[in-house]
Amino acid sequence: MATLCRPAIAVPEHVITREQTLDLARELHAGHPQLKLALRLIANTGVRTRHLVQPIEETLRHPGFTARNARYEREAKARVPEAALRALAHAELTPRDIDMIVYVSCTGFMMPSMTAWLINTMGFRPETRQLPIAQLGCAAGGAAINRAHDFCTAYPGANVLILCCEFCSLCYQPADLAVGNLLSNGLFGDAIAAAVVRGRGGTGVRLDHNGSHLVPGTERWIAYDVRDTGFHFMLDKRVPGTMADLAPALRALAELRDWDITRLGFYIVHAGGPRILDDLSTHLDLPPAMFRYSRATLTERGNIASAVVFDALERLFADGGAGPADRGVIAGFGPGITAEIALGTWCGAEAPVSAAPPPR
Repeated sequence: MATLCRPAIAVPEHVITREQTLDLARELHAGHPQLKLALRLIANTGVRTRHLVQPIEETLRHPGFTARNARYEREAKARVPEAALRALAHAELTPRDIDMIVYVSCTGFMMPSMTAWLINTMGFRPETRQLPIAQLGCAAGGAAINRAHDFCTAYPGANVLILCCEFCSLCYQPADLAVGNLLSNGLFGDAIAAAVVRGRGGTGVRLDHNGSHLVPGTERWIAYDVRDTGFHFMLDKRVPGTMADLAPALRALAELRDWDITRLGFYIVHAGGPRILDDLSTHLDLPPAMFRYSRATLTERGNIASAVVFDALERLFADGGAGPADRGVIAGFGPGITAEIALGTWCGAEAPVSAAPPPR
């Protein structure tokens, strides 16, 4: 059985607080006709601090899409390897043990993928398979876990390294004054996450089942409008209400395993905003404390896109993990509107090895 091991999280050194964000909004958009609405929305995100890959002075400047994307590549190559090595250490593996790399990002573009550079520079085998995921947004963290689970099911004994690199601040658009864009300026943060899914052995979440659900007719509710200036984030005001559709999807997937979604030991879900967590609590009839790890991520780091589920999962590990054999759910929500859902069981000790791994 495949096991999702302890993640490694890295955040940039530059920090902006909610108060600084609100002051900047008042200064930069003093004449905006909907400034009061934007300020109220930012204040209600629940975000207290966010990390940025550049100082705020540089973040507010837009040197052009070319320079922005070059900055993305430079920062990713400087920061991703360290997180990858920590995640490998958590899983007690080396780069030579990895059979596939899943690289997730929606905030910059590289071709060849970052996976090719990592294989060439970090000692991964040339036979390592590559799976870049670029267009699932915040749902991609969940999708990465699920595709790693699928791979380890198809190839028992294989190991997968997942990497999420999200520099949301490099998508800042100073001339885009839509209220949804102003809200995103106070919501999203930057972070890198890495985690290993081991085909055999390992400590963490034993992956039991996974699934996906798309809410019909919502494909433009979260989107990028790609222009000369880069990626412009589009956010429909109806997005927070989609938990009414996605909560039943979580319940239905759990029922396929004869699990009761309201009686699990841990819940690691995407924290796109406070209402998402509040609505899940309501629709699943759960106390808000069950989403405390996701809420802590939102409060301390903002919405860090695909990296959210790994940051929240790391908080569960840091808190001592779940109870022996506790069942839980990991879910990422993003464009589509899409949910990528994994069901797993906590295994706090090394899982037994039933057979020798296949020769490589």
